This record gives sequence, structure tokens and C-alpha cells, in this order.
Amino acid sequence: MKLVSYLKDEHDQLAILENGLLYDTDLLHMEMPSSMSMFLNFWDDNYTLALKLEQAIKDNIIGKEKGFPVEDASLLAPVPFPASCRDGYAFRQHVAAARRNRKAPMIPEFDQYPVFYFTNHHSIQGPGEIMCMPDHFNKLDFELEVAIVISKLGRNIPAEEADEYIAGLMIMNDLSARTLQSEEMLLNLGPAKGKDFATAIGPYLVTLEELEEFEVPAKENHTGKTWNLKMKCTINGVQVSEGNLSDMDWTFAELIERASYGATLYPSDVIGSGTVGTGCFLELNGTGKLNDENYAEQWLKEGDVIEMEVEALGILSNTITKEESDFSILEKKKEIKK
Repeated sequence: MKLVSYLKDEHDQLAILENGLLYDTDLLHMEMPSSMSMFLNFWDDNYTLALKLEQAIKDNIIGKEKGFPVEDASLLAPVPFPASCRDGYAFRQHVAAARRNRKAPMIPEFDQYPVFYFTNHHSIQGPGEIMCMPDHFNKLDFELEVAIVISKLGRNIPAEEADEYIAGLMIMNDLSARTLQSEEMLLNLGPAKGKDFATAIGPYLVTLEELEEFEVPAKENHTGKTWNLKMKCTINGVQVSEGNLSDMDWTFAELIERASYGATLYPSDVIGSGTVGTGCFLELNGTGKLNDENYAEQWLKEGDVIEMEVEALGILSNTITKEESDFSILEKKKEIKK
């Protein structure tokens, strides 16, 4: 099942997407909520009923006149108001390549435990424009990822049970302002301002029953579901990145186990996979320069169209737009007294 949030009468509206048509959940059944937030907060009952309604649509018991073309909707993030947003570091290929490119050895702790950071859940958005300030354009980057959303309350969740807390999967683009990120992380804290301006997810949430045919075993000595889903990213129609979700070393179940240790996870919490190998310009530029000192770095610029496509999860499209401001926090740095 594909779940969509879109803008209706200045509010977020939840709908089921089937054969290119959107069906408002609350119009399909009086007991269905109209928002993703309410749907997730009462997941078990709502999910069971929604599956029956989806089947009724497929069987033409609910007619097409109840829906309307998805192209006519202004899509929001599938989870417009997440309770929190964590982003993981689950692909060894990406971590190893990034460290190699800056002549640092692979950190052995990567294979001991999964890690994540908190990003700004108020900056979550769906398809469409991504507004950027001047400093963001100083090495502006995309990151090709997949994210999950938590479907029920949980604390101290073992990895063996953690897949039961996943509502579904969606594409995630963790936008990154690399100059801001690299400067503040010199202080061994972050990332913060390099990440908190925009994180795009969408275009819809795909629930797990629709992904069963793509399930593959986790890597050796790992626990939880993983999926054989091809991933790619194009900038202005030119492909720059490709990978596969099954390349994740740490599973979402293991990330949930780590995140929930001594902490409560809530319905609508979003957890990203981290960047797939080749999934950002930082890695691609580093590899290019390692092989050719004359390699021309590439970064996102105003007007660029980013399209991320993940098999079975759709296409997430965003356009980089410049805010009407010349304000720079990079220019406010204090001089170091010698």
C-alpha cells in the first residue's frame, strides 16, 4: 500500500494511492483518520482497515470516481510532522570511500555498532522546491538514502523484534551544506547547521507487505529485514549515483535497537539509512580527485533538479531555489587572536 500526504484546504490530508489516483482516507470510511499523524498513532487498527479499503479499490468495489489524479495534488512529505528525525550511517561502502578519499583509515568501530545523529524534524519536506541561503550554496550536496517511519511506541527494542515497529519505507534526500558542516565539526560536535535546513522525504510511504517480494537476507552477523531495491540519483537528467538498499551493512532493525536503548521511540519518528555508496558529491568528488588531480568538483547550484528513484518507492523530485537574502553566517566568524 502506498500512503500519500497532500495539501488540502491548507491542511495535510492522507490518501491511498492506487493506479495513479488518490483516495482520501476519511472519505473512504468514517473510522479512518484524515492525517498521517493520526494514522500512525493508532497504527494497528488503521493499517488493517486501510488494507481492506485498498483491496476494495483494486476490486472496483470502491469506484474510480472516489479518487482523483495524483498529478493534481500538491504533495507533502508522507509524514509531514514527524516526532523526530534520526539519520544513520549504515553503508560501509560510503564510509570507507569517504575516509579513503581524505587519506584516513577505515574506522574499526563502524563494524561494532550502528550510529546516527538527530537532524531538524521541523525541516522535513516532500517533493518540490528546496529553499537555500547563500552559505548553503558553498558546497551544497545531496545524499541518496531510504528512510523508515516508526509505527508504534517502543523502548529497549531488540533487533529481533524491531521490524514489527516499521510502518514502511520512503526515499530520503539528506541535503548537506558541506562547508558549514566541515567547519563546525572541527569542534567535534555536529552535524548541525550543515544539515538542519532541509531534509526531503517521499513521494509516498510504501508499507512492508508491498515490499515482501524484494526481501533478501541481511548481511552475515546482522539481524533484520533488508530489501533488494535499486537506487539512483540524477541531477538535471544526468545520472550521478546508483546503489542498492541491500548494500546496507547495519539494518533498520539494528538502528532501531540502538536508537531505542534507554529511549522511547514514538509513532512518526523517522530514521534514515545514511548515504548509499556513491550517493553524494562529497564522496564522488573525493574519488574523482583521488584518481585525477585535475578532476572538476561538482556541487548543487540554483535551479538544479534532483531526482532520486528507488525501485518500488517511486521518484522524489526537488528543485534547488535561492532565498532572497544575502545574509551569511560564514562571514560572521571571529578572527582567531594570535
